[in-house]
Amino acid sequence: MSHITIPSITLNDGICLPRVGFGTYKLNGVAGVEGIVTAIESGYRLLDSAFNYENEGALGAAIRKAGIPREELRVTSKLPGRHQRFDEALATIEESLYRAQLDYYDLYLIHWPNPGQGLYVEAWQALIEARQRGLVRSIGVCNFLPAHLEKIMSETGVAPAVNQVELHPYFPQAEQRAFDQVHGIVTESWSPLGRANHLLQEATIKAIAERLGQTVVQVILRWHVQLGAVPLPKAASRERQVENLSVFDFELLPEDMATIATLARPDGRIADQDPARYEEF
Repeated sequence: MSHITIPSITLNDGICLPRVGFGTYKLNGVAGVEGIVTAIESGYRLLDSAFNYENEGALGAAIRKAGIPREELRVTSKLPGRHQRFDEALATIEESLYRAQLDYYDLYLIHWPNPGQGLYVEAWQALIEARQRGLVRSIGVCNFLPAHLEKIMSETGVAPAVNQVELHPYFPQAEQRAFDQVHGIVTESWSPLGRANHLLQEATIKAIAERLGQTVVQVILRWHVQLGAVPLPKAASRERQVENLSVFDFELLPEDMATIATLARPDGRIADQDPARYEEF
């Protein structure tokens, strides 16, 4: 068992999240259960899943197998675009809980705004209702632009606790992070390591890593933490899982942060998934 102590961040509803979480995308079936159990044993307490990952069952099985007290974990799932209508959304959240065999999710998010459908306010109202019913503890969104956030907040009076967005040094999301921060919304980072693009080969980051005696991955994840974001790296091996958590015993200098900032690109998204037009079902 690992004894890495992970600091936490407090959400606008008073619930705390660890400063680094574990992404479970593509961790399915028996191998998925083993990977998630290993992550829990390595020290992860924030586990990020989604209805569309089709692994909520594996996630629940891993939680039971790992044997960690439920209240120590922060378990996340997400509502798919095809179920954003109010009644469908509530039934989907219930189904998510049945799949995982959990009594509640700590965090439940709208996966994408799907603005072309025009249903994300209705979906948000369903998440508010789910929280009132005790199905979920905290509610939030993914991939919501400031305009989407303003709309749900103005129409319901409820701000999300979290906005999970694509965020890595090629796409640092400065304006989005600033908007989230002003409104008390914690930004989580999906694909924090850029998902197999050239980020891990960047000479500038390698130089910082060598100076600090850390890996390139650790430097990137530390960058997220120092930005105030919560990265959700995914790793199947115990060694990589522990490496990804070991980012709290060193610090990047202001000039390191400035150097990494120079990597930002206007077209930095990995797959051109612009929430203004991208639709997920």
